[in-house]
Parts: sequence; C-alpha cells; structure tokens
Amino acid sequence: MHHKELKEFYTGERCYITELINSPVDADLSIGRARVEPGITTERHKLKGTAERYIIISGSGIMEVGGHADSEVSAGDLVLIPPDTPQRITNSGKSDLVFLCICTPGFRSDCYIKAE
Repeated sequence: MHHKELKEFYTGERCYITELINSPVDADLSIGRARVEPGITTERHKLKGTAERYIIISGSGIMEVGGHADSEVSAGDLVLIPPDTPQRITNSGKSDLVFLCICTPGFRSDCYIKAE
C-alpha cells in the first residue's frame, strides 16, 4: 500500500485511526496511528486475545491499563497492554496526542470489547 492511499477515519472509540499495516496476509501484526484530540478520553475497552503496545509520538496523556494507577505518558514512551486487559487514554495536553498502536496478533474488529 502506498502512503497516499492511507486514510484517517474516526472511530466509536473517540479517536482517529490510520491503519498503516493490517492485512490477512500477515495476520500476526498490525500497526495503526491513533490521534486523540485535546481533552478527549478514549472508550475503555480490551482486545480479546491481542496484546497492544502504544508508542507515543507526540502530545501528552494519562494512560489507564487494567487495575494499575493512571500514568502520564509523552513522546517516546512505550505502554504495554496485555491481552484481555481494560484500557483507555486521555489527552491531557493542548495539542493532539498521537501514538502508534502495535497489535499482536493483528487487530480485528471482532476482538474489540467495550469495557465501560
């Protein structure tokens, strides 16, 4: 896929996603770019059988993973979200919060479970 073909779309999770890599040809991994607007908290959710990693590119936020205390995140931080673990992120800054979402195995919509 060429970069010019990538499209950002809004999700019910309350963020914008650009799928960079997500193909049944390589179902072991997916990579998406997420963008959360200032003051927005994404929907609490978990991914059934799928581990997720957030790599923060820009902005700042508050990350909630499972029962652990909320933690501040900013550019360069890595967050590991184990499979089946409720999570959400809040953009606590004044500019967009942008991060990569790396899923193993690759993200499928049927693994997304609302946890609110």
